Amino acid sequence: MSADFFLGVDGGGTKTRAWIANASGEIVGRGGGASSNYRAVGAEAAFHALQHAIESACEKARIEPAQIRAACFGLAGADRSGERVMLDEFLHTLLPNARVQIVNDAALILAAGTPRGWGIGIISGTGSFIFGTAADGRTARAGGWGYLLGDEGSGYAIGIGALRAVARAADGRASQTQLTEKILAQWNLNAPSDLIARVYNMNDARIEIAALARVVDDVASDKDEIARAILQDAARELALGARVVADALKFENEIPCAVTGGVFLESKLLEKFFRDAAREMKLKLEPIQKVQEPVRGALALAREIRVDES
Repeated sequence: MSADFFLGVDGGGTKTRAWIANASGEIVGRGGGASSNYRAVGAEAAFHALQHAIESACEKARIEPAQIRAACFGLAGADRSGERVMLDEFLHTLLPNARVQIVNDAALILAAGTPRGWGIGIISGTGSFIFGTAADGRTARAGGWGYLLGDEGSGYAIGIGALRAVARAADGRASQTQLTEKILAQWNLNAPSDLIARVYNMNDARIEIAALARVVDDVASDKDEIARAILQDAARELALGARVVADALKFENEIPCAVTGGVFLESKLLEKFFRDAAREMKLKLEPIQKVQEPVRGALALAREIRVDES
C-alpha cells in the first residue's frame, strides 16, 4: 500500500498541472506543461504537454509512471462522447497500471471548492465553461463551445471585445476609450491601424488576446465606461450560464459555487459584476469559493478511485 501513488492532472487552455500524492495524501511531486486542450492546440501538442507534466511530476516524486495506481484528468472537452479513443490509448500506454478517470475541467473545481462536492463550477480563463452537479449525481453544463463558437465571459471574449472597441473608436463609430492607449502600449504599437498586422500574424492569437483581459480590468478600475461595459457583459454571460445550469438541475435556495481561471482569480471587478448579475437573475450562489489550484480537485477524485478499488 505504501508503494502506491495517485495522480491528479488539470489540463487547461493555457497550461497543464500534474500533482502526485502518496497513499497518505502527501504531495510528493509536481509537474507542469503547456496547454493540453487538444481542440485548441491539436492532439499531438496536447499529448506532449500531458506527458511532459506527468513525467516531470514523477521525476520530482522519484517514481516511475507505472507506480501510479489511480489518476484523474480534468481536461476541457475530453468528457464528450466520441473524443476519447486516442486519449484513452495514450493514457493507457503512459500509465499502464493506473485506473484512470477523465472528467471535464469544471468537475475539478467542484471537488476542490464546494463543501460537499456538488453545486456550480465556473471557469473564466482563456476560455469559459459552467458545469453543475447535483447531490444525486445529475449533471448539467453551459458554454464550453470554444473561442470560435462561444467562450462568452472568458479572457478571450474580453480581449476581443477590447480590440473591437479600439477599432470602433479609431473609426469614430464609438466613444474614445483608454483601452486604445493601454493596448497599444502593451503591444508596443504606435497607432490603432498597427493592430491589423499584430493580430493577424500572431502565433497563438487566442492566448495573446485573452491576456488583454488584465488590461481591460485595469482600465475598468479607472472608471473607463467602455472597459466596464465589456467586463459587465462578461459577468452577465457567466451568470446566465450559471442560471441555466441551476434551472436544469432544479436547484433551489442557496447553491455552493466554485470559481477559477485567471480572469476570475485576478480581476478586481469581475466578481463584483458577477454577483450583481446573479442577484438580478435571482440566483443565490453561496458560498462563492475561489479555487486557486483546481489540480487539488483532481487529486481528491483520484483518491476516491483508490477508495473504491480497495
